Amino acid sequence: MKIIDFRMRPPLGSFLQSRIYAAADNRNRYTRSLGFEPPASAERQSIDLLLEEMGAAGIARGVVVGRNSPTLGVIPNDDVVAMCARYPDRFVPVGSIDPTNRKAAMQAIDEAVALGVKAINIEPGVAAPPLHSDDRRLYPIYAHCEDQGIVLIVMSGGAAGPDISYTAPEHIDRVLGDFPTLKIVASHGNWPWVQEIIHVAFRRANLYLSPDMYLHGLPGTADYVTAINGFLADRFLFGTAYPFCPLDDYLARFLALPIRESVLERVLHDNAAALLGLD
Repeated sequence: MKIIDFRMRPPLGSFLQSRIYAAADNRNRYTRSLGFEPPASAERQSIDLLLEEMGAAGIARGVVVGRNSPTLGVIPNDDVVAMCARYPDRFVPVGSIDPTNRKAAMQAIDEAVALGVKAINIEPGVAAPPLHSDDRRLYPIYAHCEDQGIVLIVMSGGAAGPDISYTAPEHIDRVLGDFPTLKIVASHGNWPWVQEIIHVAFRRANLYLSPDMYLHGLPGTADYVTAINGFLADRFLFGTAYPFCPLDDYLARFLALPIRESVLERVLHDNAAALLGLD
């Protein structure tokens, strides 16, 4: 069975200067708080070892999500595309924009799409200033993505802003209702508001959930699984949030969950492939 990991940031290019790798002790505290040990490839900052880990875990492709945040770092879109071009059969590029400048953001979206990214990522809660996802200043960006048929990833769970209100599902619910044909992926699955975001997904067919690092070792796992086995079977996306989680251990825990066999291939591969237009 082929697997697509929907959230990876490999030890390449600008990622190595970002907090994810430069502040490894902080990252590893997150990793251990979830009950995992840090991936060897991340500790050694070795792309060759990561490719070995992907092969051992059966992960065929990783979706490489860029970043554009004054607090968490900037990974330029051309760098993300260049990283993925080095390993075109293993990595899929996703661009990221600063959503606080409307005109610049829409230009950046068009430029990133022209470069070949498969989706656009925004992290409004860690922008300057921080924005809730339903802030009206973001609406031209949503409209542009909807008009162009661009998949949008929104970091909307976990440490997605300066306080817990930035993960509250009512914000993304309003956006989904106002842009009903815009496909949005809730990165980090709006954790800890698990039952609430599942309700939003039940009402909004344009929402995809990917709790990634917040699926294991935390409250809410059983609720995600119930949704996967039911109405969310075609809109759940497997992701590890590497380098925060080791691929093999994360996948083993995922496969141990009581997910129906008939659904497993969809959540591990087919949903992501269909959403991003992958072969």
